[in-house]
Amino acid sequence: MSVISVQNNIGQPKYKQIILSIEKAIEDGKLLKGGRLPSVNKVCLEFSLSRDTVLQSYDELKKRGIIYAIPGKGYYVKSVETTIKQRIFLLFDELNIFKEDIYNSFLKNIGKNVQVDIFFHHFNVKVFQKLINDSNGNYTKYIIMPTDLNDVVDSIKTLPVNEVIILDQTNPQLKSYPAIYQNHKKDIFEGLLKGKTRLNKYKKLILIFPGFREPLGMKLGFEDFCTEYNFEHEVITEFAAREITTGDLYIIPNDRDLVNVIENARKQNLKLGNDFGIISYNETPLKKIVASGITTISTHFEAMGKILAEMVLKGKKEQIENKSSLILRNSL
Repeated sequence: MSVISVQNNIGQPKYKQIILSIEKAIEDGKLLKGGRLPSVNKVCLEFSLSRDTVLQSYDELKKRGIIYAIPGKGYYVKSVETTIKQRIFLLFDELNIFKEDIYNSFLKNIGKNVQVDIFFHHFNVKVFQKLINDSNGNYTKYIIMPTDLNDVVDSIKTLPVNEVIILDQTNPQLKSYPAIYQNHKKDIFEGLLKGKTRLNKYKKLILIFPGFREPLGMKLGFEDFCTEYNFEHEVITEFAAREITTGDLYIIPNDRDLVNVIENARKQNLKLGNDFGIISYNETPLKKIVASGITTISTHFEAMGKILAEMVLKGKKEQIENKSSLILRNSL
């Protein structure tokens, strides 16, 4: 029983005809889960095709999760779900509310016939490398959030170059890949500049920058702004039980530090927005109401997810800088 049909002069690439034949055979019950496909050599001989043509069709089905290969034995049906047209590998650094916003927006805009598998490397280079290695060849698209990890570029370069999109942070070594990213150095500089008239009331600007997960661009943009506009400033790695001085303004990337600063201010009977100020990084719904409103510098995470979906669906190859803004509230 033949499950593959290839015809000449019908205006459809032969590798595509093989894919459609196999999909139809699965849908008609001619190929069942675990069933063996005709060998590459057999298809080549029967239809006078090159190995590259047959392998191209089998590889696409493999990336979509429909078939799998056993070295030395052949190809077998892995899934009878043929409606999945794209299978996407999505590698985040960690799960937080901001990444959840990107993910939900991406799912909302990517369409129904797409399977998205999400993974996390937790800023661990070895985990990152293993996840990339294990996924290679099994997906139609690879969306990678490399953060600023060292020694991961070589791993990314093992993936098919036309199937990779860089998310959130990029660098000169990855400039050949399409990307949707934040320009943290520019974003914090321009955010502070937009709020400069309010910043002038403060004696000292303090950035809490642990430096483990936070992008270096934040620190560089903060220092550039303070130097250019003559603000007294300091960069600290942790807040701990630090005493807040009247006239301090804290720029806080991490929400745990945000809570610590607010709690400490209450113990010192300091009024936020009057005695001292806060600018938080990354917008969340709670920051609209916590302490009568927290000022934030934030990229637009839902927009990032939407643009990412468009890049996948339309095959865009650009490097797109996601917009950021300063959202002024009572903490400044």
